[in-house]
Amino acid sequence: MAQGLPRASLDADPIRQFEQWYQAAIATGIPEPNAMSLCTVDASGQPFARTVLMKLFDHRGFVFFTNFESRKAQQIAGNPKVALLFPWVALARQVQITGQAQRISSLDSLTYFTTRPRGSQIGAWASPQSQVITSRSLLESKVAEMKQRFADGEIPLPDFWGGYRVVPNLIEFWQGRESRLHDRFVYSRERGDTWHIDRLAP
Repeated sequence: MAQGLPRASLDADPIRQFEQWYQAAIATGIPEPNAMSLCTVDASGQPFARTVLMKLFDHRGFVFFTNFESRKAQQIAGNPKVALLFPWVALARQVQITGQAQRISSLDSLTYFTTRPRGSQIGAWASPQSQVITSRSLLESKVAEMKQRFADGEIPLPDFWGGYRVVPNLIEFWQGRESRLHDRFVYSRERGDTWHIDRLAP
């Protein structure tokens, strides 16, 4: 923490900077370093936050997967502007991202879906995500039904399930310092892959 985040150490490319911090988070052995808070807003302007897992990232953005009928997906359909937060508390670091969420292709979703454990594939088919259910037993019976339905082969990608890519326009790197005099740098997209960097007061 005391070392801080010198301006001279920052990569000009925020995705490469994120890669450095992400690999450092993995190296510490902290649980779920790819866990990120996803914030969306409903039609009334009410914000919602939940934790999802980042499964892919590159210069196009940060990808997570969900049911397209879930609350988060419905809110994204109404307002694709979202925020992400990686809270790497053990490193006294956090990364905040704002941008727009857009669906990835069905082919890209399928490519990821085939890598999921079979139980997770079954779960994607069985759970009516965000819908009211009267008991867990109903969910478990749906799982049993899906296991029987797909007992004899590969499980197909549900047409109601897939990925979103958050295309960033702002990426902030926050490094904790003593006396709460933290280092904060925000990358603002100017055009294409050109970014401007500012230091923010803690």
